[in-house]
Amino acid sequence: MAKIISFINQKGGVGKTTSAINTASYLAELGKFVLLVDLDPQGNATSGLGINQDKIKNSLYNAMVEEKDVEDTIIRTETVGLSIIPSTSDLAGANIDLVEMKEREFKLKKVLDNLRYDYDYIIIDSPPSLGILAINGLTASDSLIIPVQAEYYALEGLGQLLKTIELVKGNLHPELEIMGALITMYDKRNRLARGVMNDINRHFPSHVFKSVIPRSVRLAEAPSFGQTINIFDKFNKGARAYKFLAKEIIELENKQYDK
Repeated sequence: MAKIISFINQKGGVGKTTSAINTASYLAELGKFVLLVDLDPQGNATSGLGINQDKIKNSLYNAMVEEKDVEDTIIRTETVGLSIIPSTSDLAGANIDLVEMKEREFKLKKVLDNLRYDYDYIIIDSPPSLGILAINGLTASDSLIIPVQAEYYALEGLGQLLKTIELVKGNLHPELEIMGALITMYDKRNRLARGVMNDINRHFPSHVFKSVIPRSVRLAEAPSFGQTINIFDKFNKGARAYKFLAKEIIELENKQYDK
């Protein structure tokens, strides 16, 4: 049964989508069957995999709000073993459409429950907000990865995110857990970045991933070509970091399974 992991941070520009698509791609490269779910109305994960949003017939919106067959939304990518449920701008309307619906916080969970036996991992790219779509991502997930940028304002708003997670655990999804914090855009030459890393370790004493994602121009360029970093430039330092992260996730899951 698939492990469902959300990459979430309500602060934009922290490398959340970059982390979601590249982690998903490397999990697939390591032999896993992976489904990426683009829960962000901006659709950056969708376009980052080279999918033209104007040509999408059925998207996540159709499955969540209109309750169409989710199988009709899934698109295979050029990476063997990796598929995606794409997003279009229609998903922005879900913030309004879901308000009047019963069990509105569980719409995504119901969609993904039908797919859990088809994949090893389901990776959710959550929107940079704490609205109803992000709540749906939390209730649908088993675990959370929180990308944190290694810069001065990195911890700004983090307390609100953690509070929201605790509220979801207390009221909607008691089994939800934080897998760990992921440090992104790290420049080891920057003294401030090293200080932020220390702060992050204090905020997440339980687990901070050993994998640290470096600041990299090639990582930033890859989505504009509709490619993940392992296809665009597999020898890049960012590529090596995401491959290591994928291995770390698998190891963490295996340890949990052994318990």
